[in-house]
Amino acid sequence: MRVGVVQFPGSCDERDAAWALAACGVEPVLLWHGDADLCGVEAVVLPGGFSYGDYLRAGAIARFAPVMGAVGEFAERGGPVLGICNGFQVLCEAGLLPGALTRNAGLRFVMREQHVRVEASSAWTAGIAPGTVLRLPIKHGEGRYIHPDPGGLAASGQVLARYCDVGGAVCGAANPNGSLAGIAGVTSERGNIAGLMPHPEHAVDPLLGSTDGRLLLGAVLRERVAP
Repeated sequence: MRVGVVQFPGSCDERDAAWALAACGVEPVLLWHGDADLCGVEAVVLPGGFSYGDYLRAGAIARFAPVMGAVGEFAERGGPVLGICNGFQVLCEAGLLPGALTRNAGLRFVMREQHVRVEASSAWTAGIAPGTVLRLPIKHGEGRYIHPDPGGLAASGQVLARYCDVGGAVCGAANPNGSLAGIAGVTSERGNIAGLMPHPEHAVDPLLGSTDGRLLLGAVLRERVAP
């Protein structure tokens, strides 16, 4: 399976994402932001980083890149798309995911290991039971998720994951950025587009402390081979 990884000016995690995908048995294909050709890939990952230096606000400029038109058309046809951290911000700015990401409640950059609880079924959580707790790193300054109706979003099955403690409890102490309802990731209505603030690509090697990222990055591969 070939998965495209988009490179924006200022991205810093595209090669990490490509390495992690390869480690999960997927063939990564680097896609340049200025090209509107997805090279026939079967899924797309928008990686973390600081596209265009986060000028104006995170993801606000990258949404206009030629590649995003192709990503939107790909997603409209049902293609799986995952935005990680800055990629999540770009997808929200492009209107491909609901809600928005704003400055952390503490107005400080946060970097730490974080537990999240999987909530929804999607192309990127195939084979992961709802309620499963994953340990993934976070590193962001604009990760506070907001939405006018987070309860309605949850009712429609679009909350991908929530910040939680090691036991899976969603509580204020486990929320690193003030996200409404502890939301760490969301999906589109069809479930093929997903955004996640934590970084699964940094949790695929035991030397880094967790391999839980393999469950997420390998999900599209499992779904593809499922009967």
